Amino acid sequence: MHDHQPDPIDELIEFQIGKKPNQCTKIDKHIEPDVQGKIMSILYENADLFAWSSANMSGIDPNFICHRLAIHREARPISQKQRKIGGERREAVKAETQKLLNVGFIREIKYTTWLANVVMVKKSNGKWRMCVDYTDLNKACPKDAYPLPSIDRLVDGASGYAMLSFLDAYSGYNQILMYPPDEEHTTFITEQANYCYHVMPFGLKNAGATYQRLVGKVFANQIGRNLEVYVDDMVIKTKSPDNHVRDLEEIFKQIRKHNMRLNPEKCVFGVHGGKFLGFMITCRGIEANPDKCQALINMRSPKNYKEVQSDQCEQAFTNFKQFLSAPPILSKPTYQADLLLYLAVADNAISSTLV
Repeated sequence: MHDHQPDPIDELIEFQIGKKPNQCTKIDKHIEPDVQGKIMSILYENADLFAWSSANMSGIDPNFICHRLAIHREARPISQKQRKIGGERREAVKAETQKLLNVGFIREIKYTTWLANVVMVKKSNGKWRMCVDYTDLNKACPKDAYPLPSIDRLVDGASGYAMLSFLDAYSGYNQILMYPPDEEHTTFITEQANYCYHVMPFGLKNAGATYQRLVGKVFANQIGRNLEVYVDDMVIKTKSPDNHVRDLEEIFKQIRKHNMRLNPEKCVFGVHGGKFLGFMITCRGIEANPDKCQALINMRSPKNYKEVQSDQCEQAFTNFKQFLSAPPILSKPTYQADLLLYLAVADNAISSTLV
């Protein structure tokens, strides 16, 4: 799961889709007014698919999918000793536990064989995320070999389209329920009581595979055609802006059918490009991520004896940084067009490029 939101290349505007003024999502400011109006209309009609808090999530039908642990029969239950948590973290644990209780994600449990400690992680926005140390439980579970899609294939498949919309599920993992007999195995300890999860929590070994299986089933007819999905990162892709409204309607229909919910703060609609799985995808192709390029451009030259390089190395490094300041755009090959293989050979290395 990710805390970041898509970083589009377009100028965005916020517009209200909920009942309160602050219940907004984002859309490209400069798209054609007719297309923008149609997209806004679709979003208004489907405003109930966006969650403003965990209380707006009713969860996926467990008959469609739920998370099972499949603990090895020979595995011995492990009860971790309670670790000391002080200061700000202690108050954060108490507050987060109460939030989870209020929305029905956890319940108190008195008798359990598996017991794990909580781990507090500070998010980029300064808020706390409560995780659980399921190290022992994960060791007792076999790996779910459900295949995750190739990131290279997804990025290549999402580039070169005229219009994109980036979607993000609201607490995606928590929308999937635990298999009831396995709930007690997710028990964690706090100063107030022991609790187990009713929904699939972060930190379980096969949670990512279960979520990928969910989106694979929900969007089976859309993936590769007008949608690319990697766990909870989704991008709707369309060759022409006019067809983007139709694709949005199709995706929203599937989301509604399976009772999924989106995070409006992390969704962006009707843009011409943005970051997807660490790459910058646009209608032109795949562009270098400017954040990663800038980190290399800002690297300083050697300053001491151990770091010193030859003048030739320093010049090569300078040339490389200049190249990154205006990197090329990668585009998908034209179907049935000839490709050229370029080779570069040195005394101690060989490289190749297919163009």
